[in-house]
Amino acid sequence: MLTKKDIRFVLDTLQDMYPDADCELNHNNELELLIAVVLSAQATDALVNKVTPDLFAKYKTPEDYVNVSLEELQHDIKRIGLYRNKAKNIRKLCADLIEKYDGEVPSDYDSLVNLAGVGRKTANVVMSVAFGQPAIAVDTHVERVSKRLGICRWKDSVLEVEKTLMRKVPEEEWSATHHRMIFFGRYHCQAKTPNCPDCPLLSVCREGQKRMKKLES
Repeated sequence: MLTKKDIRFVLDTLQDMYPDADCELNHNNELELLIAVVLSAQATDALVNKVTPDLFAKYKTPEDYVNVSLEELQHDIKRIGLYRNKAKNIRKLCADLIEKYDGEVPSDYDSLVNLAGVGRKTANVVMSVAFGQPAIAVDTHVERVSKRLGICRWKDSVLEVEKTLMRKVPEEEWSATHHRMIFFGRYHCQAKTPNCPDCPLLSVCREGQKRMKKLES
């Protein structure tokens, strides 16, 4: 596991690599962000961004999602995986927004996570990006990077990864670190082809050092 000094080195290096890392899901308001993050489950941000321009031009309020048939909404998001289940959840969460929150997206974690189709990751993304609250959302990239680097253990659950990062990363850096880890995992330390030879974190990454030994042998 990395020491405090090593973790500080990782955080500073990620900042140098991706100083402007931010949410890559296109959106103009809290509702659009919430819908986009729900759609992004087991789908790439790039694919979601191809679907949402037409979607957000058609659906501007929670009422718009509720007032169409389930079949019509399914058709509008059909290019995205799990579209049937996502359409059901979007309609239900929009109904809850209307009934419980006057059509507004709530800014607190407990309210968000109780909406249909909204798990810890989605709630944390919305809190961080839409409302500027410190949060770490653990997606596949954050989980992979934190385990490869040795910040977290390989056997840790997603919840354990989130709690460990919250404990080891200064709170004021949670949101930025979340985005930088995503960029690092998406563009450098990819699942199948991590760029270990050119990685500025190789000196503290046991996983990368193991991979390099295999390459050299």
